[in-house]
Amino acid sequence: MRAGFKLLRTSTFRLAALYLAVFALSVGALLGYVYWNTAVLLERQTDETIRAEVQALADQYRYRGLRGIIDTIQRRSKDDRGSLYLLSDPQGRRVAGNLETMPAEASSEDPWIEFPLDVERGGRIERHVARAFHTKLTGDFELVVGRDVDALRQFAGIMRVTLFYALAIALVLGLGGGLLMSRNFLRRVDAITAASHTIMAGDMGGRMPVSGSGDELDRLALALNQMLDQIQRLMAGMQEVSSNVAHDLKTPLTRVKARVEAALRSGNAGEYKAALEKTVEESDRLLDTFNALLSIARAEAGQARSGLEPIDASQVIADVAELYEPTAEELGGNLQFDVAPDLNVRGDRQLLAQALSNLIDNALKYGAREGQGPEIKVTGRVEGGNVVIAVGDHGEGIAPEDRGRVTERFVRLDSSRARPGNGLGLSLVSGVMKLHDGALVLDDNGPGLLAKLVLPLQRAAS
Repeated sequence: MRAGFKLLRTSTFRLAALYLAVFALSVGALLGYVYWNTAVLLERQTDETIRAEVQALADQYRYRGLRGIIDTIQRRSKDDRGSLYLLSDPQGRRVAGNLETMPAEASSEDPWIEFPLDVERGGRIERHVARAFHTKLTGDFELVVGRDVDALRQFAGIMRVTLFYALAIALVLGLGGGLLMSRNFLRRVDAITAASHTIMAGDMGGRMPVSGSGDELDRLALALNQMLDQIQRLMAGMQEVSSNVAHDLKTPLTRVKARVEAALRSGNAGEYKAALEKTVEESDRLLDTFNALLSIARAEAGQARSGLEPIDASQVIADVAELYEPTAEELGGNLQFDVAPDLNVRGDRQLLAQALSNLIDNALKYGAREGQGPEIKVTGRVEGGNVVIAVGDHGEGIAPEDRGRVTERFVRLDSSRARPGNGLGLSLVSGVMKLHDGALVLDDNGPGLLAKLVLPLQRAAS
């Protein structure tokens, strides 16, 4: 019983019921129009035919006298087509026609009368209905002209019954179809609800069922599944970040604690000072890690999107490259930059500078062969509908199988663990590119790594 009420409360059933009401009104209007244009118009045509016959017989009486109208009535009475005639004299006696007596209904003031008529069919008497026009002629003669309308009335009755049955069938089929649709719709909604409860209970691997029909419920289920995939990826990322943060912070904090304890035990002022200086250095590195994490979070959340504005990226590239030129020379290397003009993009100047700085910083750290200084080249070009900013080095590069995961937080390849860093540089660059609707592409520089920032070109307004 409760399941039945649940079906009746569904939006699908309500929509089906509304459609059924509209459909029933349409069918009723259509059948009513057909009924009007058949039965009603046939009766009207019958009345017009009777009136025309009365007029013709009255004209016969007027021009040919009594003998003329009698001859006409007798001739027409012989045709068995359902026509009825009666001409009576002033005393009420039948003069001509196929009616025996004047109908009792002829005494009313209304010229149109209906009266019962006994008709012999196959040796038995049937009771029919006749419709006639009663009028008086000069000389107190009375004339009745009519038709047997029983077949017409039966036809009209059949049409009325058909109309009612058609409406009843439409209502039953519509109601059944509405219940069937509601049942199927409710079953799929219940399946989605059950999957939601499973996911809320902790099974993040659960997904909404998809029937494969491609309807709106399938599209909704696919969208929800994509959202759940993203949520699962984010949760996995959070778990990994939490684990990595705990691991990466535990070591420096342990060093700080051990260093401070050793200084306290020594009681030497020089060791106190050295311990404090090392603690400051470790604190700076920890703050850098937290600042990088916050910057990545803000970039991936799109919090800085309101600060995007049309800028010329060529100026940003030149400023950052000039800033790092002396550092490359100090390391015994070289930094060159070749930038085309008018690299118009929509972005945040500070974040783009930070992303490019991270790439150049990585190239300075890892882009040199052993015993050689870093050789770095920074370029900026328009390629198709994009602005491509590339930073290339001649170091060991990154293996193709590792390029997909080095943009994750705290991921450091084995070859880079001996160098300072926190594994967040490329993660920040990737987050900044997502904010700018761009992409970070890592490629082979032959030898070395070629890191590209691909940004949509901002076309100049025409």
